[in-house]
Amino acid sequence: MKKQLDDLGVSAFCESMAMMARAGIQTDEAIGLLAESARKDGGVLESGLAVMKEKTEAGDRLWKAMEESGIFPDYCVRMVEAGEGSGRMESILFRLSRYYADQKTMGDKLRGAVTYPAAMLVLIIAVLAVMLVMVLPAFTDVYDNLTGSLSASTYGYIRWAYAFCWIALIAMVVIAGALIVGLWMWTHGKRETVEKLLRKLPICDNILNSMGSYRFTAALTTFLASGEMQDDAVRMSIPMVRCKPIEDVLHRCEERMAEGHSIAQAAYDEDLFEPVYGRMLLAGERSGSMEPVLERLSGLLEDNAASLVERLVGIIDPLLSGVLMVTVGLSLLSVMLPLIGMMNSVG
Repeated sequence: MKKQLDDLGVSAFCESMAMMARAGIQTDEAIGLLAESARKDGGVLESGLAVMKEKTEAGDRLWKAMEESGIFPDYCVRMVEAGEGSGRMESILFRLSRYYADQKTMGDKLRGAVTYPAAMLVLIIAVLAVMLVMVLPAFTDVYDNLTGSLSASTYGYIRWAYAFCWIALIAMVVIAGALIVGLWMWTHGKRETVEKLLRKLPICDNILNSMGSYRFTAALTTFLASGEMQDDAVRMSIPMVRCKPIEDVLHRCEERMAEGHSIAQAAYDEDLFEPVYGRMLLAGERSGSMEPVLERLSGLLEDNAASLVERLVGIIDPLLSGVLMVTVGLSLLSVMLPLIGMMNSVG
């Protein structure tokens, strides 16, 4: 399978095509200009644009050339197809540019939120390993040399220090191992299994649901802007969600829409969004401003997901820091107590 462009690359392509379409440049000429620029960078975009240039010069539509290149996500290709069919190509390209830019921003926020706790976890494991391999044995050797042997009570303090470090180290290694296994499963087709485990934590469940709702509203906004009917827009937006509980709710919404309800009414009845968001969507539909309200709702849901991620990080960071400080502090206190006892004896 050919490697695809990342979100930032797709966003840049769509924005460039939209600006050239606004300037009145024909599609094949626009692709040719982009292909010339891409030669300096090489990589995935250069090979994809070469294919697209050949196809568009032969008379193919833009969406068909994008599909043949194999470097664009299916959602992007389908949206361009809808835009060409409805005559709203320029608007759709700008919307796609914003959509993928938002996806890139959200992905960066998630990666940034995970990076610091992961680095903290590695640091804790390294510190505990140093304590067990170097610091505690050094203290033990010093006490042995000073006293000839450690008394039972004194040795008990040292054993406590070893116990603190070993328990904390094993716990941190288990957590790190679980994260590595979870990441491997996530990237190798076991995403649903990982999500089921994460959903056992209420805050993780809220994050996944909020992100799923955000993806749906962002996709629905773009499909509706392309001129798709509500039923078709909802149906085509569901695969973008990648969140099983939200998908189940959306399928129930589809059933209500088949009975004659609008998406706003179906979403409100099925509690797809929080009540305040649901009423906002209903008001937008009744006032004839559905698309602007959906755009606003997408932004609110994105901000909510980012806020929940930051809250989770705000819980994890102090917890990991506390584990490190408590474990190291108790261990050092345990190894210092014998020294305090010997100083009192000398005094």
